[in-house]
Amino acid sequence: MPITSKEALSRAIRLTESEEKWEEKGSSTLPLLISDHIASMLSIPEIRRQFVPSCEENEDEEGNLDPLEEEAHEKAGRLIHRYHNRAAFLVTDRCFSYCRHCFRRRFTGSLTGPASEEEIREAADYISSHSEIKEILLTGGDMFTLSDDRIDTLLDIFKGRCPDVIFRLCTRAAAVYPERFTNRLFSILRKHQTGAPFYLMTQFNHPAELTDEAIRAVNGFLDLGIPAMNQSVLLRGVNDDPDTLIELCNKLLYYRIKPYYLFQGDLVRGTQHLRVPIEKGLEIEKRMRSELSGLGMPQYTIDLPDGGGKVILTENHLVMKKGHEYIFTAPEGGTRVYPDPVN
Repeated sequence: MPITSKEALSRAIRLTESEEKWEEKGSSTLPLLISDHIASMLSIPEIRRQFVPSCEENEDEEGNLDPLEEEAHEKAGRLIHRYHNRAAFLVTDRCFSYCRHCFRRRFTGSLTGPASEEEIREAADYISSHSEIKEILLTGGDMFTLSDDRIDTLLDIFKGRCPDVIFRLCTRAAAVYPERFTNRLFSILRKHQTGAPFYLMTQFNHPAELTDEAIRAVNGFLDLGIPAMNQSVLLRGVNDDPDTLIELCNKLLYYRIKPYYLFQGDLVRGTQHLRVPIEKGLEIEKRMRSELSGLGMPQYTIDLPDGGGKVILTENHLVMKKGHEYIFTAPEGGTRVYPDPVN
């Protein structure tokens, strides 16, 4: 059985003092839920830190529960239209395991449940009437917590009204509950592969998460011709060193998963102890860029507070512009001059 209470967690592992006291100052903003797959890996400190709550969550009073101002951009039927050309649909508030760094704590695990057919139709109608929307993210929560039949209905409605819109299937399930991906589920996805394509968006934060079971789950999508891309979160005490992330990205690439984003932690209340200073993040990014190919290098990105949008964080090699010449620092040292065309 999955771990759903502190008592069950205490039976599974020996709790630290911080973990033991996590409920003392009131309920956490995020429930406890750890899948059997993750429970079997809790002896790994970097896995444990992502899923086992600590009292630091309730001691953190900085930030808020909606730092990206998603609520201000909510449209019909749980749809968030914050960027001009794409929208996110909150399929459900449920996950197979609740990550302690979750940026959508205002919604995740709130007992809201899956979207109704009416909410799905409202969202699909909104998208079909806004031709600027080229992509939709099916997120939440985790869409794959839905039953096969509900997923079939969800895709049937969206694909029927939005055949030319690209779908990002956002899930943590490959890492935390890989047994969810059955032949029947893949047959449903195959059935809906008409029109614009699907993209699988995974979240692997540490090399230990790339288990044989997880890779088999992702391979099911790849075998359908659905590309896989990974979005990691930079987390203190989990992956905040370049060697870990270089290993992760190389393994992802080997398993045909494109490292896409490395996210700076959002300013969500209860997550300060997991956030990495940006200066350190930039040092890690610099080392990664020197050792990874362009194919294996994710974009180190911050989602700005107050709905400011995504900004890529990287070392700036441009030193100055002098007349028609641009002066750059070279990755291996020294400077180089690039002359612009005069005419």
